[in-house]
Amino acid sequence: MRVVAIGGGTGLSTLLRALKKLVKEGVIKNLSAIVTVADSGGSTGRLRKDYHIPAPGDIRNCIVALADREDILKELFQYRFEEGELKGHAFGNIFLTAITKITGNFLDAVRYSSQILKTLGEILPSTVEYVDLIAKFEDGTVIKGEDKIPDYARKHKKKIVDIWLEPKNVKAPIDVVESILTADYILIGPGSLYTSIIPNFLIKDIKEAYKNSKAKKIFIVNVMTQPGETDGFTAFDHIKKFVEITGLPYPDIGILNTRMPPYRLLKKYIEQGQEPVIPDVANFAKQNIKVYAKDLIDENSNFIKHSPELLSNLLKKVFSTFKAS
Repeated sequence: MRVVAIGGGTGLSTLLRALKKLVKEGVIKNLSAIVTVADSGGSTGRLRKDYHIPAPGDIRNCIVALADREDILKELFQYRFEEGELKGHAFGNIFLTAITKITGNFLDAVRYSSQILKTLGEILPSTVEYVDLIAKFEDGTVIKGEDKIPDYARKHKKKIVDIWLEPKNVKAPIDVVESILTADYILIGPGSLYTSIIPNFLIKDIKEAYKNSKAKKIFIVNVMTQPGETDGFTAFDHIKKFVEITGLPYPDIGILNTRMPPYRLLKKYIEQGQEPVIPDVANFAKQNIKVYAKDLIDENSNFIKHSPELLSNLLKKVFSTFKAS
């Protein structure tokens, strides 16, 4: 079975931890993660600007998520400097940047890093070109920069009406296209809808490969809304907006959380403008989307997110009952 996961941010990292378990069990024979590289904030934003390379941060997190090593090398990749000129930088980001400059190829840097951490799957950047994410809001304002887009939306309470990459004609690596075309299952999300998920599908090569792939498409919906991106969105709203912006067909399967997060965490999130995503299952049925709705909350985390263990168990069931063509 060949599985491809597409996204970015902490959502994709969580999903990869779930999928890694299925690789170890032999359920998944071939796993690939396609990761957005438009991040422009923090350590990764500083490095991409200084060295004019794709953003390494989400890539680093995905490599660590799929790592089969549990020694100091795994910790080293996530180590973040706390003082001096390197303050705020993650070692893994610096490492990826250094190998990119040595080899002249970001894709090679990702592969070397994956080999070092012995990842149980292939990590692929959605493009190896330097790209910026641009959004237009309902008030006509155009904002450049992945990190600045949700900030503007939150501050001015304006909705995104259009989003694109610059340059618009960036290419995806051939390995990305090949992995999508040969996949049995393609998983989208969870993650920031406008700034982690959709940017991958703004690349024409990826969009066309996804459209032509015979894989079963699975959309994993976020457990919480995100201020500045999905305020007030139900579960179906996430998928509907994805379809509207990308022009792609509805997915075959939707995975939804049905459990209310623990109050100790929920109170803090609500104060920040986030709410649990309502699992409006009936709307999925209207679009002939098969729904798997279950308790997927990680109760052992200090954040409200999917449990890799529960998500892994559910995906195993999906793979066994909803056969790929």
